Amino acid sequence: MKKFLLPVLAALLCACENNAVTWTNPVFEGWYADPEGFVDGDKLWVYPTSSLPYGEQTYLDAYSTTDLVNWEKHPDIITNKQVKWVWQALWAPSIVKKDGMYYLFFAGNDVHEGEVGGIGVACSERPEGPFEDMLGKPLIQEIVNGAQPIDQFVFNDPVSGDWYMYYGGWRHCNVVRLAPDFKSLIPFEDGEMFKEITPEGYVEGPFMLYREGKYYFMWSEGTWTRPDYHVAYAISDSPFGPFHREETILQTDETIGTGAGHHSVVKDPRSDGYLIVYHRHPLNDDDGNHRVVCIDPLLFTPDGKIAPVKMH
Repeated sequence: MKKFLLPVLAALLCACENNAVTWTNPVFEGWYADPEGFVDGDKLWVYPTSSLPYGEQTYLDAYSTTDLVNWEKHPDIITNKQVKWVWQALWAPSIVKKDGMYYLFFAGNDVHEGEVGGIGVACSERPEGPFEDMLGKPLIQEIVNGAQPIDQFVFNDPVSGDWYMYYGGWRHCNVVRLAPDFKSLIPFEDGEMFKEITPEGYVEGPFMLYREGKYYFMWSEGTWTRPDYHVAYAISDSPFGPFHREETILQTDETIGTGAGHHSVVKDPRSDGYLIVYHRHPLNDDDGNHRVVCIDPLLFTPDGKIAPVKMH
């Protein structure tokens, strides 16, 4: 057993050295959550939810850095003044770059059956915005397969070249195929428009990573206001699964922070490693809206599994 563990530990130690933590958490000040990491050139961008009482989450800020230490704030990249159909909160942004344009996907209003709200899309010529609503209405509004249309993540499949969007609250997750202009959905090859891919334990916050021929699907479990909030993952040969839960990879550390979750993953712009961008609650703080953005290395074991994240 020891002979087997030694090379694994050595690989993890090497990975830790290559992903040396040189920054402090939280990475910038303020109450923020649901951070989407995005690398553009030599800059790492973070697009978070403004973690305020729901009725006050009417805008989105962004932050950028070249060293993970010094951050520039870009306030009000979009507000509900630019999105006429949103009268409540904007949250859980997801951003992609395509053909020189930046596309920001977001959840708007706490939509239920028969109400206006859901997932919207805005665009800009610059990553800091301002972003303008593209459709004047939600891209997805209806409740399909029990999934509330929130917490979207947009993924460009490097194998097929297709653009997919994973989304869903209320313990259900769907994947849809986006049209090239991001203004509508198009059917899959089998004619379906919505595919449910909900893995065991799923609650919200889906994320997809493609690495070395495998699709790593991740999501949040538990309740976002509580210490039991955490991240789990699955591995598949297909972007549509099946996704069988592997294990928890990010969770409360009673010495550092609680309720760690709703994350994203980016390639470290300074190395070949990966970074996990997530929110957590400060210790000894019972206000559910008090969430901060943190970043830590995301490491892989030699057999392709994701190692548990060590928060700092």
